[in-house]
Amino acid sequence: MIAFDKIITAIDQALWGPPLILLLIGTGAYFTLKLRLLQLVQFPQAVGYIFRKDAGRGDISHFASLCTALSATIGTGNIVGVVTAIGIGGPGALFWMWISAFFGMAIKYAEGFLAIKFRRIGGDGKIAGGPMHYIEMGTGHRWLARIFAACGICVALFGIGTFAQVNSITSALGNYGISTGISTALLTLLVTLVTCGGVRRIALLSEWIVPSMCIFYIGASIAVLGIHFRDLPGTFAIIIHGALCPSAATGGIIGAGLLTVMQMGIGRGIYSNEAGLGSAAIAAAAAKTNSPVRQGLVCMTGVFFSIVICTMTGLVVLTTRDQTDLFRTSLEGVALVSRAFGVNLGQAGQHVVNVGIIFFAFTTTLGWAYYGEKCFEYLLTSRRIYFYRSLFIAMVVVGPFLKIGTIFAVADICNGLMAIPNLIGLFMLRKIIIRETMTVLA
Repeated sequence: MIAFDKIITAIDQALWGPPLILLLIGTGAYFTLKLRLLQLVQFPQAVGYIFRKDAGRGDISHFASLCTALSATIGTGNIVGVVTAIGIGGPGALFWMWISAFFGMAIKYAEGFLAIKFRRIGGDGKIAGGPMHYIEMGTGHRWLARIFAACGICVALFGIGTFAQVNSITSALGNYGISTGISTALLTLLVTLVTCGGVRRIALLSEWIVPSMCIFYIGASIAVLGIHFRDLPGTFAIIIHGALCPSAATGGIIGAGLLTVMQMGIGRGIYSNEAGLGSAAIAAAAAKTNSPVRQGLVCMTGVFFSIVICTMTGLVVLTTRDQTDLFRTSLEGVALVSRAFGVNLGQAGQHVVNVGIIFFAFTTTLGWAYYGEKCFEYLLTSRRIYFYRSLFIAMVVVGPFLKIGTIFAVADICNGLMAIPNLIGLFMLRKIIIRETMTVLA
């Protein structure tokens, strides 16, 4: 098992080396410049579109499509993933998560735009869209689209969709005395009942859970930061210094070089906001709209909401007075974040983390069940969908019994492999995105 962990870690580090980091940041920077800082200039308008009813064919509203995408996006990566990144790369990793999010908003816009531009609406009214469709229809390279779909299935089964989420849920429920076996059985039953209802049932659940839990978690985080408001300027200074001079700034955590800090920040950033993976485009394709630009703008706001949760988690942990002891203990994942909130808010703080993890991770599992299902349908048609659902449920059962370090390494590898064909497709379709966007927003 130790040898396996070393192999997985080596693959993870090699995949998330300079080439992939440059591809992600470079793609985001390119669209940021060509779309004239769209993520800043058009952000107020984008928020307005979230709640506006639009004319057009589709299964769900703008708001429901965003909540569905956020259900898959806001999960353990925003809580557990943040402290894992800081634990390995130091406080500077949070800075690179911000950079990843800023450029990621431009990428997410492009994905949402193409989702509507190249979606398919079948004779039965069912919507089919996402990177596998805009790659095939837009570029003509079906082989690249099939690679993306295959990688999407892997992420759903072995990456974001199952292992990390169910492991965190069972860990959180364990704090209430519920055994791993019972929590796994209960989770398996709930996932089965909801996913069989398709995107409408997932969207309906997400519309209630995601906004409520975001407000709940952010409110508790602000309460902690209010206790340590005098420490905030120094904390931001440590974060920025840690990003630019990492070896000197990590101090008592773990000494890390610049590349390691960037890998942790950008890698966990992608894990938390999924910009570049193309996953959100699958949910965006189901929106009731005929405007690629409007859906692209709605889609990019998901990155902003995701990074807010990440920032709250990072600042709570870094401003907590026993932060050094936190990272020197054997605590990891949910337990570490729970300790940080508990030090400040007592038992109520621990409940915040546990309840947040349970609901965030549960909706993420549901969202990725849908994403993986759509990728599976693209490759093998819907007639065999019950095989995919059975396999997904099996991975839910296995997830609680894996090591968290191995889980995140496997997730990073799957994410990287999924991002590559999607980013290639975005670059090949860049002229369509830029031309039509500038025409509409001129």
